[in-house]
Amino acid sequence: MSEGLRENCGVFGIFGHEDASALTALGLHALQHRGQEAVGIVSFDGLQFFAERKLGLVGDHFSNPNVIARLSGSSAIGHVRYATTGNTALRNIQPLFADLWGGGLACAHNGNLTNSRMLRAELVRAGAIFQSTSDTETILQLVARDRSPRMIERLIGALHQIEGAFALVFLTTKKLIGVRDPHGIRPLVLGSLNGAPILTSETCALDIIGAKFEREIDPGEVVVVTEDGIESLKPFPPKHPRPCIFERIYFARPDSIVDGKSIYDYRHALGRELAQEASVEADVVIPVPDSGVPAAIGYAITANLPFELGIIRNHYVGRTFIQPTQKIRELGVRLKHNINRSRVNGKRVVLIDDSIVRGTTSVKLVRMMYEAGAKEVHFCVASPPICHPDFYGIDTPLEEELLASQYSLDGMRDFIGADSLTFLSLEGVYRAMGMESRDINRPQFADHCFTGDYPTRLVDESYDRHQDQLSLLTESA
Repeated sequence: MSEGLRENCGVFGIFGHEDASALTALGLHALQHRGQEAVGIVSFDGLQFFAERKLGLVGDHFSNPNVIARLSGSSAIGHVRYATTGNTALRNIQPLFADLWGGGLACAHNGNLTNSRMLRAELVRAGAIFQSTSDTETILQLVARDRSPRMIERLIGALHQIEGAFALVFLTTKKLIGVRDPHGIRPLVLGSLNGAPILTSETCALDIIGAKFEREIDPGEVVVVTEDGIESLKPFPPKHPRPCIFERIYFARPDSIVDGKSIYDYRHALGRELAQEASVEADVVIPVPDSGVPAAIGYAITANLPFELGIIRNHYVGRTFIQPTQKIRELGVRLKHNINRSRVNGKRVVLIDDSIVRGTTSVKLVRMMYEAGAKEVHFCVASPPICHPDFYGIDTPLEEELLASQYSLDGMRDFIGADSLTFLSLEGVYRAMGMESRDINRPQFADHCFTGDYPTRLVDESYDRHQDQLSLLTESA
């Protein structure tokens, strides 16, 4: 993806292994694509919890054996983060930990709650003291106020009060607990390593440590791991599953497996569908790396066109590059992408990307293609136009900042400066996912960024509007 969307988060937990913290760090390495702003691990040694939380990448901190040595214990959970709610600050780095009645509780969360601001306001009015601005702390506060005798009952009581998307991993003094929201919007899988159960966001985190994939956690399922084994609970009323379609289109690593099929194969199929819908007279197919590569390969094979790496990506560009002047800021895209002139000069180019969000980087890449001598640039996108924001853990812009919500197709083409612009249809996406069509009455995916059909209530959006109205009434009075 050339710009705009940011990954959500990645979680990992393991129970009953002598190298729990080291294995958690390795698992988080495999999930680094899901969040590059912060990383944390909490472990338990049978007597006390230990925590290490840092801004930056996994390798910046957890490759140090002294750090791993401080995280003693045979059980641990970890988290890589990109901020969706709560800013990037030490107090928001997960896993969050609370010392509660009945024992400590650590929590790592992938997703976003759609009623957290309303719940937070109610909790604060009731006397709760928050230490972070993350919506994840709301869950811990709800658990703390529940008076059920067992921790799992208190946890389930809290889960019944939250809405939105969540894949959660908890660590208590005796349990590792995994939870997936009733619609299954965010992913969570179960694995094992030499008898030690593992809960994590993607199968690639199992592969890196040689663990076995057992199964995906069902939507609405609570998995409780103890020394006695694994228990599966279904405490929520059944809801129609709607996993996030962007996991298949963009977020998950290409070597991860979802529903028994590799993410790479899904994206390859997206490219094949795109080629059937967008026939372009051209000389070469070029992906926007890295996320556009599988779709571009599928497109090139189906269109019988050469596939070339016409854009070379610099993988060593961090998020903290200083851009002191407008001139330098405009050159920023060249830090990440450079045109391979020998593959572009004099060619009619089909440029393949997985999506367009704001369009700003797309503009720069098209311009760079022409500067490198391209005769024509045809921009083909392996997903539909993103017209609506996400509220489930993807950092999308406001609707008025989304290119597709502001312009017609011709207007978007003129904005990015390409000779043509084509998006894959929503029906094409569903065909690539192995389905004949989208069920209008019971959509198979959370595809709200394309359709505006949100799978849950957006409580906080209504709550915020109500609060704004109250503020205006107060001011006018």
